[in-house]
Amino acid sequence: MTELGDALRLEQSGTGWAGELSDDWAIGEAVNGGLLMSLATTATARSSESAGGHRDPLSFSGVFLSPGTAGPVLVEPQILRSGRSMTTAQVTVSQDVDGRSVERSRALVTLGDLDRYAEPVLKTVAAPDIPPPDKCLSASDAPPSTLTKSGFLQRFDARMDPATIGWAVGEPSGEGEMRGWLRLADEAPIDAIGLLLVLDAFPPVSFDLGSSGWVPTVEFTGYVRGIPAPGWLQLRLHTTHVAGGLLNEDCEVWDSTGRLVAHSRQLASARFPASLD
Repeated sequence: MTELGDALRLEQSGTGWAGELSDDWAIGEAVNGGLLMSLATTATARSSESAGGHRDPLSFSGVFLSPGTAGPVLVEPQILRSGRSMTTAQVTVSQDVDGRSVERSRALVTLGDLDRYAEPVLKTVAAPDIPPPDKCLSASDAPPSTLTKSGFLQRFDARMDPATIGWAVGEPSGEGEMRGWLRLADEAPIDAIGLLLVLDAFPPVSFDLGSSGWVPTVEFTGYVRGIPAPGWLQLRLHTTHVAGGLLNEDCEVWDSTGRLVAHSRQLASARFPASLD
């Protein structure tokens, strides 16, 4: 069992699927939202498949209602419609807190057959030209304070484009863009569901604008466009609008063949220096 496979392990339980969240996938006190998205989609895909529906994630649109913490978790999918080409579902992720069920996230998930939508490619976004992984900076080279209480960072081998890493030494560029490479630390392959985790795996782009600290997601919409080929994934994060402590963060992911396999947009909250407020 891979580290990610173990984190996404679920068993049927009552009205849903039971799993276990671990600090190994936490940043600070909260389990990474991308892991919650992959966990929710895993349960939804299994419920859909058992009902004769589809398995591959096409889209995920969700809100995060409270931070996930280490401990038991319940994922409850509800199939809303299953057609010939797509299945639509609603899914909630919740945890017991002092005897009370607390919802962590709620989402709408669309499932289908990714191979059906792979070709022909009429228009796409090319990956930016950046240095290869061995010429980029590893997360292990980051200042110690960046790694504090973050088991999540240890689950990945992340390599950042040196041109977009100034924030890590107190010199953010102000451009609002990050680029780099990513793979799991154990080099296990990443499937379509794992791409939802990847879309939320890089440091928030707000860091390049001088922000620091927790950057909670208000709303997230992600799209999976293909099953990635083995090897490094290339990521680009950028923002086009920042105002009043809110920003949009766009992410694009390409596989080792240069094919766009996932992209997303999220609305996030962040604190900025007074000059950027």
